[in-house]
Amino acid sequence: MAVTDAAIDSIKDMIISGELAPGDRLPKEADLAERLGLSRNSLREAVRALALINVLDVRQGDGTYVTSLEPPLLLDALSFVVDFHRDDTVLQFFQVRRILEPAATAMAATQMKDDDIEALRKILDSLPAEPSVEQLVANDLEFHQRIAAGSGNAVLSSLIESLSGPTTRARVWRGLTQEGALGKTREQHVAIYEAIASHQPDIAMAWATVHVAGVEEWLRQAL
Repeated sequence: MAVTDAAIDSIKDMIISGELAPGDRLPKEADLAERLGLSRNSLREAVRALALINVLDVRQGDGTYVTSLEPPLLLDALSFVVDFHRDDTVLQFFQVRRILEPAATAMAATQMKDDDIEALRKILDSLPAEPSVEQLVANDLEFHQRIAAGSGNAVLSSLIESLSGPTTRARVWRGLTQEGALGKTREQHVAIYEAIASHQPDIAMAWATVHVAGVEEWLRQAL
């Protein structure tokens, strides 16, 4: 194992064991390096690597701290990786969406409070009668992000949000080329909303599956 990898594992073990909790400041560099049996250069490299994935927060002139370790923060690094997708992998992102989003929608149907459901309704109502493709896609993204957040599971919500980027261009493409795309999107969004509002998780899951699978199937044929 490379020395830097060993240093990363040592810091990770301190966090996992509870010796370092979210918000804690790491010991001084010289003290920590001596304790772990590492060179200060190796320790610095480990700290840089952990800072890049939002595990550590390096504050100039103050010290190095463990971050909140909240899922949205840690999964932010996934969004960076996802941005490097190729066009020929976009179908795979839709396949993952088809697995995750129906589950999140079913959870939202049991978890969302009245105020959040009303906010979801306002997203639907905010779409103009004859929206541009860009307005339709933006509304679609906001609608699904609100549902994912309503699942009550921060990890699931963050994963779904990180998958939005690679599928946005396909959504725009569909809006421009598929006849009736606007009508289908509106109809399915309303059905999903009504299932959530009436707290029917099975129906909400079914409509979410139909919605995502429909875009996936269109893209499969288009490609």
